[in-house]
Amino acid sequence: MSEPRLAFIHAEDITPQEVVAQQHGDTRVSVWFRFLEYNDRRLVGLVTYDPGLVLERHQHKSDHTIFIIDGEVTISGHLCPPGTLIVLEQGAEFGPIIAGPNGCRLLEHYTGDPMPVPVDKQEYYGILDERGIGRLPNPIITLPESAPDYAYDGTGDVAS
Repeated sequence: MSEPRLAFIHAEDITPQEVVAQQHGDTRVSVWFRFLEYNDRRLVGLVTYDPGLVLERHQHKSDHTIFIIDGEVTISGHLCPPGTLIVLEQGAEFGPIIAGPNGCRLLEHYTGDPMPVPVDKQEYYGILDERGIGRLPNPIITLPESAPDYAYDGTGDVAS
């Protein structure tokens, strides 16, 4: 058995990747994700939501925590300012998620498979239509080499 790992990861050493994109009028609005740690046991990410970003109500395939660092976000109608911890057990539904006027920076931690499971696509499309938001194709992302096999679909592409 190998020794337990001790690692020090500096967020600024990791390039943020655009993982969701929307068109708000003339402005591209995105989710930016820094993969701080990704393996079969956990995913830890430093995440930035651009101002006004809207994400659909969904759940995840593992337990998940979110800690708000800067800015604010409204999740399931609950305003979450800096210092808020959101605890989501596997299968808990949350959303819609709406980033505040200055955006939001948060730390996310998943205890296993982080893949999202949509709850109500029609509800989401309705919210986007009401706000005049256009959906853009999912950006191409590059996962760390340590990412588990379930992070990829059968073709070697990143699962969406």
